Amino acid sequence: MKLQFDAKQEFQIDAVNSVVDLFDGQPLNKGDFEISFEAKGQGLFGSQMQTELGIGNMLTIDRETILKNLQTVQERNDLDADKNLQPIDYNANAPAPLNFSVEMETGTGKTYVYLRTIFELNKKYGFKKFIIVVPSVAIREGVLKNLEITNDHFKALYNNVEFEYFVYDAKKVNRLRQFAVSNQIQVLVINIDAFNKKDIAVIFKEADKLSGRQPIEFIQATKPIVIIDEPQSVDNTEKAQEAIRSLNALCTLRYSATHKNPYNLIYSLNPIRAFELRLVKQIVVASVTGEGAQNDSYVKLVSVDRGKDGIKAKVEIDVQTNDGPKRKAVMVRKESDLFFLSKERENYRDGYLITEINGEPGNEYVQFNSGKTLAIGQELGGIRGDLWKAQIKTTVRRHLDKELALKGRGIKVLSLFFIDRVANYRSYDEQGQPVKGKFAEAFEDAFKELIALEKYKGLLTFPLDKLHNGYFAADKKGVFKDTNGNTQADDDVYSLIMKRKEDLLSLDEPLRFIFSHSALREGWDNPNVFQICTLNETRSAIKKRQEIGRGLRLPVNQDGERVFDENINKLLVVANDSYDDFAKALQTEYEQDCGVTFGKVPKIAFSTLMQIVNGEGVPLGRDTSAKIFDGLVQKGFINEDGKIQPTFDPKAPGFDLGLAPEHANLRSDIIDVLQSYQLERHIKKDEDGQRLRFKKEVTLDPEFQELWNRIKLKTTYSVEYPTDTLVANAVKAVKGMEKIKPVKIQVSEAGLGLAKSGVTTSVLREAGETVVFRGAVPDVVAYLQGETELTRSTIVRILKESNRLAEFLVNPQKFMDAVSAILKVQLHKLMIDGIKYEKVAGEEYSMALFEEKEIIGYLNNRLEVKNSVYDAVVFDSEIEREFAEKLDKRQDVKLFVKLPDWFKVETPLGTYNPDWAIIKHDNTVLYLVRETKGTKNFEKLRNIEAEKIRCGRRHFEALDVDFDVVTSAKEI
Repeated sequence: MKLQFDAKQEFQIDAVNSVVDLFDGQPLNKGDFEISFEAKGQGLFGSQMQTELGIGNMLTIDRETILKNLQTVQERNDLDADKNLQPIDYNANAPAPLNFSVEMETGTGKTYVYLRTIFELNKKYGFKKFIIVVPSVAIREGVLKNLEITNDHFKALYNNVEFEYFVYDAKKVNRLRQFAVSNQIQVLVINIDAFNKKDIAVIFKEADKLSGRQPIEFIQATKPIVIIDEPQSVDNTEKAQEAIRSLNALCTLRYSATHKNPYNLIYSLNPIRAFELRLVKQIVVASVTGEGAQNDSYVKLVSVDRGKDGIKAKVEIDVQTNDGPKRKAVMVRKESDLFFLSKERENYRDGYLITEINGEPGNEYVQFNSGKTLAIGQELGGIRGDLWKAQIKTTVRRHLDKELALKGRGIKVLSLFFIDRVANYRSYDEQGQPVKGKFAEAFEDAFKELIALEKYKGLLTFPLDKLHNGYFAADKKGVFKDTNGNTQADDDVYSLIMKRKEDLLSLDEPLRFIFSHSALREGWDNPNVFQICTLNETRSAIKKRQEIGRGLRLPVNQDGERVFDENINKLLVVANDSYDDFAKALQTEYEQDCGVTFGKVPKIAFSTLMQIVNGEGVPLGRDTSAKIFDGLVQKGFINEDGKIQPTFDPKAPGFDLGLAPEHANLRSDIIDVLQSYQLERHIKKDEDGQRLRFKKEVTLDPEFQELWNRIKLKTTYSVEYPTDTLVANAVKAVKGMEKIKPVKIQVSEAGLGLAKSGVTTSVLREAGETVVFRGAVPDVVAYLQGETELTRSTIVRILKESNRLAEFLVNPQKFMDAVSAILKVQLHKLMIDGIKYEKVAGEEYSMALFEEKEIIGYLNNRLEVKNSVYDAVVFDSEIEREFAEKLDKRQDVKLFVKLPDWFKVETPLGTYNPDWAIIKHDNTVLYLVRETKGTKNFEKLRNIEAEKIRCGRRHFEALDVDFDVVTSAKEI
């Protein structure tokens, strides 16, 4: 299998452009054309040593320009604008290094984004030297795998540009010379541990192979652009920060879902937005708990501590409370009696007096007066054994259900089990031979029992021992062991699992069930993990968010193509605690890690909502958003901190937000924004899920068959637009573009010194100077032709008639980029306006798909209805819920159908899924297709969703089907 990558995902393009636009005004610095400036001072690469060591990046624009670019990007992405380039200063003798942060939720393609950013920065500015710094072996292996599988994709996207990537190896430091002198894109991947200990790291030691120079000098000479993957785990110490500074970076780009210090945040795709945009799987929680299991005594040894105040231990027991017994951790010493610590629960009256606590490392235990002993991790009583067996069986059953649902669709199903002790899956007998642990045995027992059921027969015919496997670190003798994920043994297993990424996605590979200790906690994920089960004998030490992150990515089929079916894209978490406890813990982790609080709405939450003003879509902005926020506070729907209150219940009869008249048409949009911050919208209870019941009798109705015959046909589109119109529109836009200003460059004078650690610099003078372009003039027509694919004659007409060509000589690259952006916008508008659809003979959607495709609805997004193909409607928004509810009560509406996700119209911007098909009796029978939106003029907006709807309108016109956008059921 070869994974396919979609180069048109808007959110990823936005993230890439947020970085690229920081350097707006920077001239192109490669062979396309040459630029020379006359300026005093030595510039950034003034020293001979730096010149002779290698070819490096050069930043020409000054920091003031970068700050303005930063603020422009932040305003565009609805982020608070920084007044200074953060961090303000590291030391007084040098300007603070440039740091910029990109926040992307786990599973949304963070690595793809920063790799694509490398190629885009090279294409636009000619930057060639890049370093990716990672915190761990696992993430390093993930980066390397991404570099490998995106190689062909990026070469196709960027005209077969040559590039090399490699991992830093202390035994092969001479490779850094190639990094420095090469004129190709160079990507160095390095673990922070390789250079954060200056006194012992090889990279700081003089090497004979490098003519007596330190390896780090070859990096410093290139002024690399440094990319930090997970900065909260990379430069989280003073030594690590010093190590990053030693790279002499042109700038540092920081990518994470959980920034601790988001310096100059330029793009944010937080968990709430990722869930709302359907960029990750929806999370469904199946709880396996031992409710009512406190009839027996339960004790588990958690830890033993040899502190200054003596030896003590932490144990878990059931403690009596006003609400009944609750499992709690208590500290005990010798002579402690669990009967009293449990608040005199009768189960602990006899035999639970602690007589000994042994703190010998590796042999810790506690002993009771009954003679029983407990080692760390062991337990007495309770039903934990039954719980983990139930978890395994539940996971296997749901895995088989998923296999059954996806049969014939080419989508591999994987399940992932987290365990806290390797021995529970694989142990060794007295002869040192590997044997199955209790988890492996329980898995095989559960699988044998379930696969024998009639519904699963013939589903998975591979040998049982090939269906499951464990990925654990091993010692030199090959014996698997518990590790923390950072050892050399872990290095080997990371490499193994990463190299098998595509194999695991193949239906021909038997492995479906993966058991892991530390190896898969970070850095590895697989898009086709649909079930995650935590088999920790203790409550999970791994964060829940870290666990689910391994399965959030959207799945792929056997062609390597991403699957966007919401009925498929669900991640089942089989938890050993209740849904409420799981959701509470997960919410806490989101708040701690991301600063995002589910249930709490920020004042700017409504700022990007669009209103039509003078025929154009205009965002509300922060001030208007704050006014709406204050109004909701006054009405009691949220408190002053933005916390959603119980009074916010859109389903309640007569519910009214009390909006000002000018915002009344945004009612549904505002409700949807508020609901998007509610955790239960994204984290569902498994028991609440219910498959919609298909009503076959409805499809036998002649009127429904007539409706279906009208809308089932597929179409193909072509695009036509008049060149004269394009030229006229483009000329008008170019005439009105912002004036092109000369480049303002940064000029630095530095004093050089020598120290044991190498060359040192101190800034003597910094200034910004405006300079006039002098050099070879680039072929502006060829450049614009390559960017837009318009003919040379059309481009020449636009440039001549705009009367702005003189500004090309002021700053060629700035001029070309500005004109290119305008041409793309104007061309895009005409393409959508000029799209034409035609029926495709013999291609149509089968009515049988209604019965074949499973749709699952949950309590908070399912509405029971009578007059539809299914017994309920799964709605995506408040306006859809109200629309369906009112249509179902209308006597003149015989039937309405929420068109499923598989019903799609092809457009140049991706597929469009219309909302509703309706049969209405109004003297005659009307067959309608309708889209529900908050504003009747939605198609006037210039965004992707509105343009897809415009394409949809043209599609239904070709089918002679009545299509329109409506705001409520009254308009039907």
